[in-house]
Amino acid sequence: MSLLPFPADRRTSDVRRCATALQQLHGEAANRFWRSEMAIFANNLREQGMEDGEISRQAGLFMHAVQMELQFAYAEEELNASA
Repeated sequence: MSLLPFPADRRTSDVRRCATALQQLHGEAANRFWRSEMAIFANNLREQGMEDGEISRQAGLFMHAVQMELQFAYAEEELNASA
């Protein structure tokens, strides 16, 4: 029996952690953080026996979830600023 990892885009604590960090980092520091996170992400899935195509798909889902979290945070800031 093989285990399927929890879908990357539903790992809300990791998504929020990355989005929060990216809100505070800029430029090369943000790039280094993101590259490091994605390398760890891919390595963990590879160690679980996931194939490269599925790792890529999960990475895309995770990246999209982080981007959506960033957009939500930005919209919330804008709403609070206009109140």
